Amino acid sequence: MIPIFLNKNCTLCRASTNQDLCAPCRNDLPQLPDAHCPVCLWPVPSAEVCGACLKKPPAFDRTVAATRYTFPIDALIQALKYRADLTLAPILGKLLILKLESLTVKPDLIVPMPLHPVRLRERGFNQAMEIGRFIAKQLNIPLLPDSCKRIRHTPPQAELPWKKRPGNIRKAFDVTVSMTGKHVAVIDDVMTTGATLNELAKMLRQQGAAEISNWVIARALPETTRIDSAAIQ
Repeated sequence: MIPIFLNKNCTLCRASTNQDLCAPCRNDLPQLPDAHCPVCLWPVPSAEVCGACLKKPPAFDRTVAATRYTFPIDALIQALKYRADLTLAPILGKLLILKLESLTVKPDLIVPMPLHPVRLRERGFNQAMEIGRFIAKQLNIPLLPDSCKRIRHTPPQAELPWKKRPGNIRKAFDVTVSMTGKHVAVIDDVMTTGATLNELAKMLRQQGAAEISNWVIARALPETTRIDSAAIQ
C-alpha cells in the first residue's frame, strides 16, 4: 500500500514530521459520532437509518465522510476553496481514502460535484474536481469530469438558511451521459443539509444510476439545529 502521508512539516502546526499531519494533529481531527445514520450521517442512538431518511428517503444510498466540519478541517477546506491552496486537495483526499479502505466493493465511477461555469471562472478551479482527481488515481476508479453539469447559477448554499437550500438548488444539474446500472460515487468537499448532493443524485437516477454513494471530506453537524425532515428533499 502507498504511504498516505508524505510531507516534511505538519500542515496544521508546522511541527517537523515526515507526514502531511503530525500524529497529535491527526489524532485530534474532529470525527463524526460513532453511532450515525449510514445514509446522511446524522447522529442517532444506534447505527441505523434515521427517521428523516426513513420518512423521505434521499436519492442517494449512503454517505462516507472523512471528518466532521469544524476546526481545523473547516479552515483547510476554506483555504483550498477561497485561497486557491491546491496543495491541500491531496491532503484532504488522503483523509477520505483512509475512511474508504474498508470498502469491499468499489463504485464503477467517480463524479465530482460540478460548479456552474460562472463560479468556475471566478474561482479558476473546482475543488471537488481536484480532490476527486487525486482519489480516482489512488483508488484506480474512472473519473468522469464532464458527465454532470451545473445549469443554474444560484447563490452559494452557505449563504442561505438551511430550509431555503433545497429550493435554491432545485433543477440545478444536468447529467449528460448514461449511468445505467452504475454505482456512482459523488465527490464533494462539505455536506451540510445534503440538498445539493440529493439534487444531483436525482439527476443521476434519471440517467439510470443503480447505486449512489456520497464521498465528502466533511459533514457539518450543528450543535443545536436538527435537520428538518424535508431538508434533503
